[in-house]
Amino acid sequence: MSDASTSAPAAPGRSEDAAAAAHTRIVDTPENRVHHPSDLLGVVLSVLGVVLVLALSTYAHNTASGVAEDVESVSTLLQDLLVVPTALLESIVTFFVPTAVLIELAVRRLGRQMLEAVAASVASVLVSSTVLWLVEHFGSDQLVAGLSVRLGGVWTVTIPGYIALIAGLLTATGPRTRRRTVSWSWNLVWVAIGIMVVTGSVSITGVGIALLIGRAGGLATRYVSGVRSERAYGQSLVAGIRRTGFDPALLVRIPDDLPPDDAPPSADEPGTPAARGMARYSDHRVYEMTTVDGDRYDVLVYDGDRQVIGFLSRLWRSIRLRGLEGRSTVSLRAAAERSALLSYTATAAGVCSPQLHAVSEADSSMILVQDRIADAVPLADLDPEAIDDDALRAIWAQLGVAHEAGLAHRALTSDVVLLGRDDTGAPQVWLIGWEQGDVASSELAQRMDRTQMVALLALRVGPTRALESAVAVLDEADIAAIGPLLQTVALPQRTREELRAHKQVLAELRSALVATLPQADVEPVALNRFGARTLITILLTVAAVIVLLTTINLQTILDALRETDWRLSLLAFAFGMSTLFGAALTLVAFAPQKIPLWRATVTQSAATFVALAAPAGIGPAALNLRLLTKRGVSGALATATVALVQVSQFVVTLLMLLVLSVASGTNQLERFTISPTVVLAIGILVGVIAALMLVPKVRQWVATKTLPTLQQTWPRLIEVVGQPRRLLLGIGGNALTTLGYVLAFEVCLRAFGQELSLVQVAIVFLVGNTAGSVAPTPGGVGTTELALGGALAVVGVNPGVATSVAVLFRVLTYWLRIPVGWAAMRYLRKVGEL
Repeated sequence: MSDASTSAPAAPGRSEDAAAAAHTRIVDTPENRVHHPSDLLGVVLSVLGVVLVLALSTYAHNTASGVAEDVESVSTLLQDLLVVPTALLESIVTFFVPTAVLIELAVRRLGRQMLEAVAASVASVLVSSTVLWLVEHFGSDQLVAGLSVRLGGVWTVTIPGYIALIAGLLTATGPRTRRRTVSWSWNLVWVAIGIMVVTGSVSITGVGIALLIGRAGGLATRYVSGVRSERAYGQSLVAGIRRTGFDPALLVRIPDDLPPDDAPPSADEPGTPAARGMARYSDHRVYEMTTVDGDRYDVLVYDGDRQVIGFLSRLWRSIRLRGLEGRSTVSLRAAAERSALLSYTATAAGVCSPQLHAVSEADSSMILVQDRIADAVPLADLDPEAIDDDALRAIWAQLGVAHEAGLAHRALTSDVVLLGRDDTGAPQVWLIGWEQGDVASSELAQRMDRTQMVALLALRVGPTRALESAVAVLDEADIAAIGPLLQTVALPQRTREELRAHKQVLAELRSALVATLPQADVEPVALNRFGARTLITILLTVAAVIVLLTTINLQTILDALRETDWRLSLLAFAFGMSTLFGAALTLVAFAPQKIPLWRATVTQSAATFVALAAPAGIGPAALNLRLLTKRGVSGALATATVALVQVSQFVVTLLMLLVLSVASGTNQLERFTISPTVVLAIGILVGVIAALMLVPKVRQWVATKTLPTLQQTWPRLIEVVGQPRRLLLGIGGNALTTLGYVLAFEVCLRAFGQELSLVQVAIVFLVGNTAGSVAPTPGGVGTTELALGGALAVVGVNPGVATSVAVLFRVLTYWLRIPVGWAAMRYLRKVGEL
């Protein structure tokens, strides 16, 4: 066997591993230390665990105190019986465990790991001592009680620092399977903790916090410093390849750094264009292998430390996107086996994809050997002129072959679609990178494949040519189905990055699609189960509810309900229900088609149930729109009608304030005093808005948001004005809606012995309800109560009583109507109105 160690020069800047077999030369960039994402994930989970234990200690302190008292009843006897074992175990854990571990590291000449273990233990002790000091000086009584045990007749907070020290040291040293002293030390720690808890020396919650702090400290040290790489390099990599039946003479690492889009690939870069594309799109190492027989293959190496981030990314997309199932490939072996399954299936189905020959394992890596693609180039590296119409048809044909076999790629980018030429000059298309694909794919997954393909082709050859190529090979139904999915969330990360530099491509694709199929619907469908707005809504709702629950005086509400006439609450509830009839009158008056008043009232009732999942005001508008469209009203006319209902409600409310002020005989609006601070804040807000309106882009944004509504509403308003009877009916319904809420709010005030003028009540309600509805919380939950309470406090009502009034009002006019709304929703679905 000839020695190939000098047959290929090393690439500049690359190290050569001389430890490989004598006849194998390796040009590689081995990493001696790596930063495991799993360590960082462990730090986050440990910190969250500390927060959870602190919360449980605070809100379940009665349970913790009960356990401590039960332990205390037997701890004296146990301490007498176990005095020697307890003292011995504590001494072993405190002194001998760290000593034994450090001695083993010293014998193995792992000086750096010794320093890391010591640093982790010191950091853990400092953090646990800081947490203990904060709890003792700033913790609530419930938290202190939850972390305390009785020592010497005195309740004492216990967060044992030596447990944090040992946990940090053992965690930083490494897994228990790699060090015998670490394994035995963890066993002793758990035994000692059990005895200390049973004998009442420490609290369960305190020990839990100490352990989690130690774990966080050790994992943080491991992540920052890095750990010794367990990936297969050098001789280990060669041995793993030999187990597949191949004898390598030369292994050259393909660089995985992504060059700029405008930088042409260097002629002296190792590997084929296809191999370089594989290195760019994946998180795996890619090697070009030459065997002793002169054959060439591509070698893909999956590393275990990279699986965590890939798994989390796939899991996040499956949770966030509709129609995508979760991925269970957590382990390295499962990921490699899945990739092998997809590769074998694609090849067997007739897809032009590199043939996978073998899979093996070496250290913490999985090795896949596949055919080398020598004469194909990724679309990312091709000039647009090189992609002719024949090539576009061949690309769609390959995707069609995969779909006919039930395969979906799910990650189509310009790096995984390769274009070559056969001996006759005809285009030959390769599809690689099937790691994230599906064997038995759904229709949605295949639709997303087609969407991803047309998007990446639009970036290469332009939207018009890309769509024309799709129209030439796909059915009309498949083309129409692309439109709703033309959104960035449905595209892979690489394509999304390219679209940031060409933001007009998706819009041009939609325009081209409508021009080709005028009847096609290009309105984006909701692929996200939740987005940034949903997360903000949830956080705001939770924050508002927490503030509300910690502010209201529940006992005051219960006392008021006992002492006041129960008929007041019933009257307030009736006034609240009358608002549904008023809203129904407005809808009947402004609707372009006759709607029965009973059916409109039931629809408004159903909106009280929809408000649980929609921001304030959105639920009724959505149901009104649905009711109109189900009755044959066109979408544009239905939207204009709903907009007119909402605008008229706002205008009528303002007019009612003026009428009430004049009818009262005095200028009540002036008597509604506002503090100078509020006036100053309003003035600053007005000034900021005026300054923003001077910016052209801000004016354009405001115009974009408001002009469509005005343009839709104005023609419908002109039509309604020409029918005075309907106009008066609509105004009357709006007035009944506003007055019903105001009177219900007035009754709730009287239930707590508070009296304000009707105009003041109306202003307080309208200001508070409007402010609470601005926040995007479902039904204005939390924010409306706080806003109403704050508005009452401004006019002199005691803040505690004001918040209680607001809560009682919301209970009677929002929460108690939800069962009615649920029944109305069931009825409307049964009769086919929704």
